[in-house]
Amino acid sequence: MKIGIAADHAGLEQKEKLLELLKNKNFEIQDFGAFEYKSDDDYPDVVTPLAKALSAHKVDKAIAVCGSGVGVSIVANKFPGVRAALISETYSAHQGVEHDDMNMICVGGRVLGTSLILEIIWAFLNAEFQQDERFVRRLDKVLEIEKKNFK
Repeated sequence: MKIGIAADHAGLEQKEKLLELLKNKNFEIQDFGAFEYKSDDDYPDVVTPLAKALSAHKVDKAIAVCGSGVGVSIVANKFPGVRAALISETYSAHQGVEHDDMNMICVGGRVLGTSLILEIIWAFLNAEFQQDERFVRRLDKVLEIEKKNFK
Protein backbone atom coordinates (compact mmCIF):
# COMPACT_ATOMS: atom_id res chain seq x y z
CA MET A 1 0.00 0.00 0.00
CA LYS A 2 1.32 3.43 -0.93
CA ILE A 3 0.52 6.11 1.61
CA GLY A 4 0.77 9.85 1.06
CA ILE A 5 1.31 12.13 4.02
CA ALA A 6 1.39 15.90 4.47
CA ALA A 7 1.40 18.42 7.30
CA ASP A 8 1.67 22.13 7.76
CA HIS A 9 3.91 23.70 10.42
CA ALA A 10 1.38 22.87 13.16
CA GLY A 11 1.37 19.17 12.25
CA LEU A 12 5.02 18.76 11.32
CA GLU A 13 6.16 17.23 14.61
CA GLN A 14 3.39 14.61 14.55
CA LYS A 15 4.03 13.89 10.85
CA GLU A 16 7.68 13.13 11.57
CA LYS A 17 6.66 10.63 14.28
CA LEU A 18 4.15 9.02 11.92
CA LEU A 19 6.75 8.74 9.16
CA GLU A 20 9.12 6.88 11.44
CA LEU A 21 6.46 4.41 12.49
CA LEU A 22 5.11 3.85 8.96
CA LYS A 23 8.56 3.27 7.52
CA ASN A 24 9.25 0.69 10.24
CA LYS A 25 6.11 -1.17 9.10
CA ASN A 26 7.37 -1.28 5.50
CA PHE A 27 4.70 0.92 3.95
CA GLU A 28 5.65 2.78 0.81
CA ILE A 29 5.46 6.44 1.80
CA GLN A 30 5.31 9.61 -0.25
CA ASP A 31 5.94 12.68 1.87
CA PHE A 32 4.36 15.86 0.51
CA GLY A 33 5.82 18.18 3.17
CA ALA A 34 6.23 20.33 5.06
CA PHE A 35 9.84 19.42 5.50
CA GLU A 36 10.86 22.10 7.99
CA TYR A 37 9.10 24.33 10.47
CA LYS A 38 8.05 27.63 8.92
CA SER A 39 5.09 29.38 10.49
CA ASP A 40 4.09 30.84 7.15
CA ASP A 41 3.51 27.51 5.40
CA ASP A 42 -0.22 27.29 4.92
CA TYR A 43 -2.22 24.07 5.08
CA PRO A 44 -3.76 24.53 1.59
CA ASP A 45 -0.26 24.55 0.11
CA VAL A 46 0.76 21.20 1.64
CA VAL A 47 -2.51 19.29 1.41
CA THR A 48 -3.23 20.25 -2.22
CA PRO A 49 -0.44 18.10 -3.73
CA LEU A 50 -1.44 15.22 -1.44
CA ALA A 51 -5.11 15.46 -2.43
CA LYS A 52 -4.17 15.69 -6.13
CA ALA A 53 -2.07 12.53 -5.80
CA LEU A 54 -4.92 10.68 -4.09
CA SER A 55 -7.40 11.92 -6.69
CA ALA A 56 -5.08 10.67 -9.47
CA HIS A 57 -4.60 7.28 -7.73
CA LYS A 58 -0.88 7.88 -7.24
CA VAL A 59 -1.30 6.98 -3.57
CA ASP A 60 -3.78 4.48 -2.10
CA LYS A 61 -4.55 6.25 1.16
CA ALA A 62 -3.57 9.59 2.62
CA ILE A 63 -2.86 11.17 5.99
CA ALA A 64 -3.03 14.93 6.57
CA VAL A 65 -2.08 16.76 9.75
CA CYS A 66 -2.55 20.39 10.73
CA GLY A 67 -3.12 22.05 14.09
CA SER A 68 -6.76 21.01 14.44
CA GLY A 69 -7.21 18.82 11.36
CA VAL A 70 -10.08 21.03 10.19
CA GLY A 71 -8.24 23.04 7.56
CA VAL A 72 -6.67 20.07 5.80
CA SER A 73 -10.00 18.22 5.73
CA ILE A 74 -11.77 21.18 4.14
CA VAL A 75 -9.15 21.56 1.41
CA ALA A 76 -8.84 17.82 0.72
CA ASN A 77 -12.55 17.44 0.02
CA LYS A 78 -12.31 19.99 -2.80
CA PHE A 79 -10.72 17.31 -5.03
CA PRO A 80 -12.64 14.65 -6.93
CA GLY A 81 -12.32 11.16 -5.54
CA VAL A 82 -11.05 12.34 -2.18
CA ARG A 83 -13.15 11.31 0.79
CA ALA A 84 -11.43 12.94 3.74
CA ALA A 85 -12.63 13.23 7.31
CA LEU A 86 -11.36 14.77 10.51
CA ILE A 87 -11.00 11.90 12.96
CA SER A 88 -10.26 12.05 16.68
CA GLU A 89 -10.94 8.47 17.82
CA THR A 90 -10.42 4.94 16.53
CA TYR A 91 -14.02 3.86 15.85
CA SER A 92 -14.59 6.48 13.16
CA ALA A 93 -11.12 5.82 11.75
CA HIS A 94 -12.05 2.28 10.73
CA GLN A 95 -15.79 2.77 10.30
CA GLY A 96 -15.20 5.64 7.88
CA VAL A 97 -13.27 3.27 5.63
CA GLU A 98 -15.53 0.25 6.14
CA HIS A 99 -18.83 2.04 5.50
CA ASP A 100 -17.93 5.19 3.56
CA ASP A 101 -14.72 4.27 1.69
CA MET A 102 -12.86 7.16 3.34
CA ASN A 103 -9.43 7.38 1.72
CA MET A 104 -7.87 10.31 3.58
CA ILE A 105 -7.68 10.75 7.31
CA CYS A 106 -7.13 14.18 8.83
CA VAL A 107 -5.90 14.66 12.39
CA GLY A 108 -5.11 17.57 14.65
CA GLY A 109 -1.47 17.62 15.66
CA ARG A 110 -2.12 20.18 18.40
CA VAL A 111 -5.24 18.56 19.85
CA LEU A 112 -4.35 14.86 19.94
CA GLY A 113 -1.42 13.13 21.56
CA THR A 114 1.02 11.02 19.60
CA SER A 115 -0.18 7.69 21.05
CA LEU A 116 -3.78 8.37 20.11
CA ILE A 117 -2.84 9.60 16.64
CA LEU A 118 -0.90 6.38 16.06
CA GLU A 119 -3.87 4.26 17.18
CA ILE A 120 -6.19 6.24 14.89
CA ILE A 121 -3.83 5.84 11.93
CA TRP A 122 -3.56 2.07 12.48
CA ALA A 123 -7.34 1.73 12.62
CA PHE A 124 -7.59 3.68 9.34
CA LEU A 125 -4.82 1.80 7.52
CA ASN A 126 -6.02 -1.65 8.59
CA ALA A 127 -9.63 -1.09 7.56
CA GLU A 128 -11.13 -2.06 4.21
CA PHE A 129 -14.32 -0.94 2.51
CA GLN A 130 -17.07 -3.49 3.12
CA GLN A 131 -18.92 -4.40 -0.04
CA ASP A 132 -22.32 -4.73 1.68
CA GLU A 133 -25.13 -3.62 -0.63
CA ARG A 134 -26.12 -0.72 1.63
CA PHE A 135 -22.58 0.69 1.75
CA VAL A 136 -22.11 0.36 -2.00
CA ARG A 137 -25.51 2.01 -2.60
CA ARG A 138 -24.58 4.93 -0.36
CA LEU A 139 -21.15 5.33 -1.90
CA ASP A 140 -22.71 5.30 -5.37
CA LYS A 141 -24.94 8.20 -4.28
CA VAL A 142 -21.90 10.12 -3.03
CA LEU A 143 -20.07 9.45 -6.28
CA GLU A 144 -23.07 10.67 -8.28
CA ILE A 145 -23.14 13.93 -6.28
CA GLU A 146 -19.42 14.31 -6.92
CA LYS A 147 -19.87 13.64 -10.64
CA LYS A 148 -22.52 16.37 -10.90
CA ASN A 149 -20.47 18.92 -8.98
CA PHE A 150 -16.93 18.31 -10.26
CA LYS A 151 -17.32 19.15 -13.92
